Amino acid sequence: MRRRWLLGLLLIFVLAGCGGPKADVTVFLMGKSGIPTEIGEKLQASLQSKIGQTPTVQVVTSPLFSLEKMMVEIAAGGHGVLIIPAEQFKGMAQQGGYVSLDDVAKPEDFPEGVMEIPVGDKKEKHLYGIPMEKSLWFTELQLNGKDLFAFIPQSAPDLEKAKQVLKIIAQK
Repeated sequence: MRRRWLLGLLLIFVLAGCGGPKADVTVFLMGKSGIPTEIGEKLQASLQSKIGQTPTVQVVTSPLFSLEKMMVEIAAGGHGVLIIPAEQFKGMAQQGGYVSLDDVAKPEDFPEGVMEIPVGDKKEKHLYGIPMEKSLWFTELQLNGKDLFAFIPQSAPDLEKAKQVLKIIAQK
């Protein structure tokens, strides 16, 4: 009986630890080789210091590359910004669902991220992705952003806050 009570109490503490204040914008980051948690923590601290107090950000990383996990993270929504390998970013573009970044950065500064993708019943050509190898955020931390693209999905909870964050990420 006492053991059940202790297990129940432990379960309550574990579940209570899952909550806490929610960030205004979450950034999901998955590379071809995975991204260690420590790198995610460094990126989060750096990004938050560049942004200031608001919006608050949380960088969520995946230690392993998994196409299935990436698809779930994109489909489930909840993330304001996603950073994924170029191959997946470009491959999924024809499904649409990306937010134009023309008002976040100059398309001519990032020609690799300019694409023509379906928007409704037509195709539109805009800047949809920021190549991370050009991001000051990554280079200041001496991280290799080669073959990674940052974008905002249409399912982002708050597009304006996501754009604020991506504007910082896009700084060269």
